[in-house]
Amino acid sequence: MTLIKSISGIRGTIGGVVEDNLTPIDAVKFAAAYGTWLKQQRNKENYSVVVGRDARISGEMIQSLVMNTLVGMGIDVIDLGLSTTPTVEVAVPMEHADGGIILTASHNPKQWNALKLLNHKGEFLNGVEGKKILEIAESNSMTFAEVDDLGKITKNDAYIDLHIDEVLDLPLVNTDAIKAANFKVVVDGVNSTGGIAIPLLLERLGVEAVKLYCDPTGHFPHNPEPLKEHLGDLAEAVVKAHADFGIVVDPDVDRLAFMDEKGDMFGEEYTLVACADYVLSQNPGNTVSNMSSTRALRDVTEKHGGSYEASAVGEVNVVEMMKKNNVVIGGEGNGGIIYPELHYGRDALVGVALFLSLLAEKKMSVSALRATYPNYFMSKKKIELTPQLDVDAILKTMESNYSHEQLTTIDGVKIDFADSWVHLRKSNTEPIIRIYTEAPSQDTADSLADRFIAEIKAVANI
Repeated sequence: MTLIKSISGIRGTIGGVVEDNLTPIDAVKFAAAYGTWLKQQRNKENYSVVVGRDARISGEMIQSLVMNTLVGMGIDVIDLGLSTTPTVEVAVPMEHADGGIILTASHNPKQWNALKLLNHKGEFLNGVEGKKILEIAESNSMTFAEVDDLGKITKNDAYIDLHIDEVLDLPLVNTDAIKAANFKVVVDGVNSTGGIAIPLLLERLGVEAVKLYCDPTGHFPHNPEPLKEHLGDLAEAVVKAHADFGIVVDPDVDRLAFMDEKGDMFGEEYTLVACADYVLSQNPGNTVSNMSSTRALRDVTEKHGGSYEASAVGEVNVVEMMKKNNVVIGGEGNGGIIYPELHYGRDALVGVALFLSLLAEKKMSVSALRATYPNYFMSKKKIELTPQLDVDAILKTMESNYSHEQLTTIDGVKIDFADSWVHLRKSNTEPIIRIYTEAPSQDTADSLADRFIAEIKAVANI
């Protein structure tokens, strides 16, 4: 497998050869490059970094390497242990830390792990900052501390509770209405830290939680990406428990999807649509999502009198445009809710609280709520990359072939047709080309995706 070095961090599979996989040497090297960059940002005596991890099997090993590398650079570490990505993001400013590192490969299978890097605001680094860290790592220009100046590690396992406190303190989270509704919910925590955080949140909201795969062993019981084809057990559990709905998160709890009371997917694209509908009904304003996300968010935003804009894919790009447009809620169509009132990061906990507030207010079933939103259908497919494939040349050819259509090229190639769209782009996190489509029916969306896969293969002679 390839070690993927990008502006958002370093990601790879455990084991194997240095610089081809995520080995201990790679973890140390990039942690040291990050520590070096951190010290260049602020001229001060003491530096601190918050570090947390999801429950994947390699997490403890990688976290120990990363933390002790920072200690070796004279940087103090606040060790959150098992945590979530949004919890680390919330903890950084609360600790007045200089940055944060989350050890998680997000939705990737168990053999993957990654270092996700945060700045002093608890937000992901931008392209310039990420590039600088890659340059430092390549040049090996890291200096370590002398023995009397080593950093220290302080454990703090209170932050999931503190994160929940912050969520419950939000004015739009209607705790009383949620408690009065007596909801019963099945939670699929994919045997990672969502199995700790989501049930704790639900308990505080007076919601009965039926736990499914909530033991944080890192042995994922199914593909950890929260898509319909991976969630048969959740569908069965929701129906069997006569639950109001189901919740599934990815291993680091920044993506959130719902399942209705019949065991049908609400649609991860509609997580943001529903949460935005609730927030905009209370606090009208603008929204942003990435260009691989559903048009339904635009429709709901305009219904509430706001304006919608699409950013390039990637949380840092969404956040940048959200700040520029003074957005009240935004995120990504993969179930990533970004609610600036709390912090600028995808957060499944705040998504759950806002969704429950909406349901409690509407007093309707989840399937009935879903029926109130515009009906779009998406197809999300991919082509595995080989070293021989020139992705940029392929996308350039596709752009040329569709130059007569409405095109956006800030991130791959997006082609907007009258009642559908297709987005072709190289993934930042896996060696694949993503082919996303949206259309008025599932068959049309799937057919559109298959058509473009065939066209790409013809262009690439594969």
